[in-house]
Amino acid sequence: MLATFSLPSTFGRLAWSNLAAQSAEQIALAAAPIVAVLLLGVAEGETGLLQTALTLPFVLFSIPAGLLADRISRRALMAGAEALRATALAAILLLILLGGLTLPLLAALGFAAVCGTVAYSVAAPALVPSLVRPELLPAANARIELARTLAFASGPALGGALVGWLGAGPAFGCAASLSALAVVLLAGIHEPTRAKAPRRPSLQEIRQEIREGAAFVFHHALLRPVFVTQFIFNTGFFMLVAVFVPYAVRHLGLSASGVGITLATYGIGMVVGALLATRVMRRIPFGIVIGLGPVTGFAASAVMALTSLLPIAWLAGFSFFLLGAGPILWVISTTTLRQSVTPPGLLGRVSAINIMSYGARPLGSALGAIIGGLYGAETCLYLAVAIFAAQAVAILISPAVALVRQPQMMGDGRPAQA
Repeated sequence: MLATFSLPSTFGRLAWSNLAAQSAEQIALAAAPIVAVLLLGVAEGETGLLQTALTLPFVLFSIPAGLLADRISRRALMAGAEALRATALAAILLLILLGGLTLPLLAALGFAAVCGTVAYSVAAPALVPSLVRPELLPAANARIELARTLAFASGPALGGALVGWLGAGPAFGCAASLSALAVVLLAGIHEPTRAKAPRRPSLQEIRQEIREGAAFVFHHALLRPVFVTQFIFNTGFFMLVAVFVPYAVRHLGLSASGVGITLATYGIGMVVGALLATRVMRRIPFGIVIGLGPVTGFAASAVMALTSLLPIAWLAGFSFFLLGAGPILWVISTTTLRQSVTPPGLLGRVSAINIMSYGARPLGSALGAIIGGLYGAETCLYLAVAIFAAQAVAILISPAVALVRQPQMMGDGRPAQA
C-alpha cells in the first residue's frame, strides 16, 4: 500500500526544478529545427543532421554521466548540467541577436545543451531516494513524471508559438531562463552526504565501474526483463511514429491540424496516466502495474493496425491515448523498482543503463523508413503489433509481474539477486 503522507518540501524544489528543466528542453528542441528552416533556410537533409546532433548525447554520454552521478554530489551534477544548458541556450540567443547564427553553431550549441539534459536525466532518479522515504517513492516518481509529461505536452507547442509570434530569440531566451530557474531551485536542496569515491579513478577503475553497473542490470532477474521490454517498446513505438504522419494523411484523410490533434492525444494520455498513477498503485499489486504498460502498448498497436481496415480517425487518436496513458504507469513503476532494488552507490550507473535503452529510438525510426518505403505504412503497423506483442511477453514471463508490493530498499552493500 502507498502511504498518503505529504512529500517533503526539499523534494518539492526538485519537482519544480524538473518541470523548469524539462520545459526548457522541450521548448528548445521544438524551436531549433524551426529556426534552422525559417531563419537559416536549411533543407530537409540538413535538419536531419541537426536532429542527429540533438540525440547523439544520449548514446555518447549516458554512461559517463552515470559514473559521475555515483562519484560526486548528484545535486551538484544536476545544477552544473543545467547551467551548461542555460549557457548554451543563452549563446544561441546572443548569436541570433548579433546575426551570427549558423547551422554548425546551432548544432554544436544544441549538442552541448542536450549533454546537460543527459546528465540531469541520469542524476535525477538517483537523487530522489535520498530525499523521500521508501514508501513515498511511487508518489515522488509520479510527481516527476507528471512534470515531464506536462513539459512534453506543452513545450513543443509553446516553442513553436514563441518562434511564430515573437521570433527565434525569445524562444531560446525563455528556454535559457527556465534552465537558470532550475539551477536556482536545485541550490536549495539538501542532499544527504554519501561516502566519497576516489577523485581521480584510473582507466581500469572506470571500466570496472561501468562493468559493475551493466552486470548489475543484466544479471538481475527483475531489472534485465525491464530493460529488454523497454528497448523493444522504443523500437516499436518509434517505428510507428515514423510512418504515422504520411499514413494519416494518405489513408485516414487527416489534414495537418487533424494530424496534430491526433498526436496530441498521446500527451493527454500521459497526463491522465500520471495523475492516476498514485491511486492505481495504491489499489493494484505492484507487479500488475508494471505489466499494465506493455499490455496497454500492445492493445494500442492493435487498435492502430485496425485503422488499416477501418480508416476512422478517432481510432488512431485512441491508440495514441493508450500509448500515453499505459506506458507512463510503466515508467513510474519501473523507476520505483530500480530505486528500490539498486544499492545507492550504483543508482547513477543503473539509471544511465536505463537511458541507454533510448538507443532503440533511431533503430525504430530507421525500420519505419526502410520497411515503410519498401512495403508501405500498413506493413509497418502490422509489424508494430508483433513488436509490441514481444515486449508484452518479455515482461509477462518475468518475475517482475509477480511482485505484490514495492520491494524493500537496498542498503549500501551489494544485494542478493532477485
